[in-house]
Amino acid sequence: MLIAFDAKMAGHALRLARETLQNEADAIAALNARLGDDDSVTKAIELLLNCKGRVVVSGIGKSGHIARKIAATLASTGTPALFVHPAEAAHGDLGMVTADDAFIAISYSGESAELMTILPVVKRMGSKVIAMTGKPGSSLAGIADVHLNVAVAKEACPMNLAPTTSTTVTLALGDALAVALLDLRGFREEDFARSHPGGALGRRLLTHVRDVMRSGADVPKVGADVKLTDALLEITQKGMGMTAIVDAGDKPIGVFTDGDLRRMIEKVQDFTQVVIRDVMHPNPRSISPDKLAVDAVAVMEQHRINQMLVTDADGKLVGALHIHDLTRAKVI
Repeated sequence: MLIAFDAKMAGHALRLARETLQNEADAIAALNARLGDDDSVTKAIELLLNCKGRVVVSGIGKSGHIARKIAATLASTGTPALFVHPAEAAHGDLGMVTADDAFIAISYSGESAELMTILPVVKRMGSKVIAMTGKPGSSLAGIADVHLNVAVAKEACPMNLAPTTSTTVTLALGDALAVALLDLRGFREEDFARSHPGGALGRRLLTHVRDVMRSGADVPKVGADVKLTDALLEITQKGMGMTAIVDAGDKPIGVFTDGDLRRMIEKVQDFTQVVIRDVMHPNPRSISPDKLAVDAVAVMEQHRINQMLVTDADGKLVGALHIHDLTRAKVI
């Protein structure tokens, strides 16, 4: 049955939405203020920083979803981590955990039966345990080496039942741990890119000019003494809208583009007698194949060009780039 969503209902819904956001913002602010009253967070960070194995994060229900996200954030920011479902752990998956690992157990009540079943075993293995609960006096807090208090005054749920504010606060604290560890490990953009090779940042920081340039027979080039008509044939065959002009040592001394041709049409009547040396642009822009592809993009944008030559350390022509090559590689 469709519900008539009138202006009164819309206003009420908006008020609840804003109250929810304010409730969760207040809870995070309260957690932030609370961090200065004890050293549990710094102890947790030290424990995780010195962990020789991986960080295992576990929880069930809504806490399990938060645990998965925290594990994913840690793993993508330089701290090897994985999620283990506590119920599955009790039936064999606990074999994933070793004495070198650190174990983060998440349960707002601190009394999760599934976690309390496996944590004594985890402790006997020698793994260090960090508990994230809203109850400092809970069983989980008592068994942990470090307890992180994520208590909230109330849930955003009008009935104060559904985990809302508490899960937001727990997730925020997980992010805080990950960011602190990221910085302490000296984690850089390049490191982030290596763990995100399929993402935009990964393509930007891992793709080099040599990965996207055209090379070998696909590079348009002619000698300096050829006729313009021969150069135009090379441009047409190679499909880059330009050709490099090289000397006897295969070093670029000029470039001629489609745009140059269009500008010549108004001035030159007989192309057959024109030598490419006389109409080329000298000192063409070039880039090393070892440079990042984004560096090539920056040069192209700065000089408003669509093509660029690629030269090696000796100045020899080894490739060519078109803006379309960079677009296809999703560098831009």
